[in-house]
Amino acid sequence: MTNSHLPQARFHMMAKPTSYHCNLQCDYCFYLEKEDIFLEIPDQVKSKTHGYMTEATLKRYVRDYIRSQDSDDIDFAWQGGEPTLAGLDFYRNAVKYQKMYADGKNISNSFQTNAIVINRQWAQFFAENNFLIGVSIDGTPEVHDKYRISVNGNPTFERVKRAIELLIEYKVEFNTLTVINDQNWDKGKETYQLLKSLGSKHLQFIPIVEVDQSCQSQKNSGHYSPSATPSLTHFSVPADGYGQFMSEVFDEWVKEDVGTVFVRMFDSILATWMGYPASVCVQSRECGQAMIIEANGDLYSCDHYVYPANKLGNIRQNNMAKMATSKQQKRFGEAKYKTLTSKCESCEVQALCHGGCPKHRIKSIEGEKFKQNYLCPSYQRIFKHTTTAMHLMTQEIKRGGLAANVMPMIRHSNFIK
Repeated sequence: MTNSHLPQARFHMMAKPTSYHCNLQCDYCFYLEKEDIFLEIPDQVKSKTHGYMTEATLKRYVRDYIRSQDSDDIDFAWQGGEPTLAGLDFYRNAVKYQKMYADGKNISNSFQTNAIVINRQWAQFFAENNFLIGVSIDGTPEVHDKYRISVNGNPTFERVKRAIELLIEYKVEFNTLTVINDQNWDKGKETYQLLKSLGSKHLQFIPIVEVDQSCQSQKNSGHYSPSATPSLTHFSVPADGYGQFMSEVFDEWVKEDVGTVFVRMFDSILATWMGYPASVCVQSRECGQAMIIEANGDLYSCDHYVYPANKLGNIRQNNMAKMATSKQQKRFGEAKYKTLTSKCESCEVQALCHGGCPKHRIKSIEGEKFKQNYLCPSYQRIFKHTTTAMHLMTQEIKRGGLAANVMPMIRHSNFIK
């Protein structure tokens, strides 16, 4: 029976059962630095189990997350670090507790992994329990193995490829997540074709924009506070590089694959054209609906804002729904649209972008109180490049047709060079 006295809301949570622990050493990983942040917290004691979720915390999390939601469909998202390091028994227990507390609700699980340890045992578990698996892969072997290497320095592309083959063999639903960095921003077409050849039908592309740690002051303030003119890490994508990459991907997708291959950003853009809310937070008006729970039960406002100032509380002492709907979290979410530059507010594509991720707003502009998004040139290029096709798809859908119906028209027009 559901405890009716517990407040309910609608929000999404990503769990990090292994915190910052990982079996890769990717240079561009923004989460590896969290070890230093967590170890500065007085009640944290460094040990072999530090940074791993206990069974007691898991049980409380599963129970409270289910009870806090007013939806009948609840998704548990498992991320890292690398979530497979928690071990299969951890997720067997997670499923056990989900069934224990489901109370008639539909429970699903999504799981983001580097995939290098996935074997038949993991694949069978995912298949039997209907897990949706997100596999991190950055493109061709040369690109992927530049940064995504194991802790002992070995390349991982072939291991990831084998894991994808196993997921397909066991009929496990999966998607791919590709980080766009200094190595692949000019390889949109070949990256897209490679992912298709591996069997990926659902693709997500994430730009990496990281400020050099010497240009940050969050350790002193508790906030993420880059300097006025921060330097970016060498692996960050160029300001217009993400736009070039996604435009190349779009040109391949829109000719042959509309309706059969799904690119998350394009789905979100089309939804916005149709008058629906964006399906990705970067394109949403507000932030704050995608929190994370750390291995020790701490809740933070966002995956990219795991800093002391953005801690909402701990599930051992605080009600989850109250934390998720707190004034602190509301202020965090509203800050996205309340801190736009005047340049951004007057931009012709602002309604499709809403200023992008606040963490990427690092560019100072003379006369502006707030900062501009570093990726602004990329977003402008993407939204303008996709305008003609998105307009055609919107009109076709409104007539009762399918978005895919526009492909012949686009193939035979001057739109695709």
